[in-house]
Amino acid sequence: MTTATEASMINPVALFLEADIVVQAIMIGLAIASLWSWAVIADKAMRFSALNRLANTFEAAVGSGRSLEDIAAQAGPNPEHPLPRMLVIALADWREARTRGPLTENQANLLMSRIDRALDSLIARESQRVENGLGVLSVVATSSPFVGLFGTVWGIMNAFGAIALSGNTNLATVAPAISEALFATALGLAAAIPAYIAYNKFSIDAGKFTGRLESFADDLQAAVARRLGGSSGTAPQTTREL
Repeated sequence: MTTATEASMINPVALFLEADIVVQAIMIGLAIASLWSWAVIADKAMRFSALNRLANTFEAAVGSGRSLEDIAAQAGPNPEHPLPRMLVIALADWREARTRGPLTENQANLLMSRIDRALDSLIARESQRVENGLGVLSVVATSSPFVGLFGTVWGIMNAFGAIALSGNTNLATVAPAISEALFATALGLAAAIPAYIAYNKFSIDAGKFTGRLESFADDLQAAVARRLGGSSGTAPQTTREL
């Protein structure tokens, strides 16, 4: 049968209340870090799910055979998602250039360069945007075990000091103090492990989404180049086609 002392040794609340003030402060900090990382995890999971869902819908519309102008008009003048925004930017530059009449080869190259810079700039901004919050997960994942270990070392030092003063080395006296100290390391690992897994998972997701944007940018530039080739007889060299 479990005694009251044994129950308190495995009770997190009791371990926290009986710990040294420094260890308590470390435990509170680790709990806050864990909650912060879980908030980031939930936010990133919902954001990546929404971004990929909208990207799938947009790519399905592009692959359906509809004109790019119709898809851009449906997306609106300032779409929230980066893929339709890239399409709106490219078509706006195309239309602006075409209002000046037939393009020379040099003008066509300048147009392609302008579109390329605009799309690269958008991709860079969106890459930073989808990576926001990953730094928090990285810090929690790498620092929490060491912070928890510091709390454990501090707690064990105090525990042995108290044992030395009392002169009682009975296991029943030593074990609760050691358990309180080790609880800090357990909290550090509990905060670090989910943050580490989530950081790696979302880093991969961010890289895949950035690659998706870059691939569509290549396709979009190829589409514009084909239009330039059809209208002026010359087109910059491209590697992909929509």
